[in-house]
Amino acid sequence: MCLAIPAKIVELFPGEESRALVEVVGVRRHINTGLLEDDPPKAGDWVLIHVGFAMSKISEEQALDQLHTLTMLGEQQAAMEEAQGYGLNDS
Repeated sequence: MCLAIPAKIVELFPGEESRALVEVVGVRRHINTGLLEDDPPKAGDWVLIHVGFAMSKISEEQALDQLHTLTMLGEQQAAMEEAQGYGLNDS
């Protein structure tokens, strides 16, 4: 199953335009934000991520609703596995 996971931008890296640190269901990962160059995210913004790429910005309300839905469907573990599987834990 392919999941787009809500993640909160924790940190952006000056000089590395397309790199951000996000928190996904308690796991922190580096992601690529290059697909959002027309509307770059800021620290505190929520994004939907898939395989290590931010696909779109979403509201906090949408993010929390989606996380709640994933939990109700028993898919929070799948979301966690997806986040851990990015292989982007490297600095």
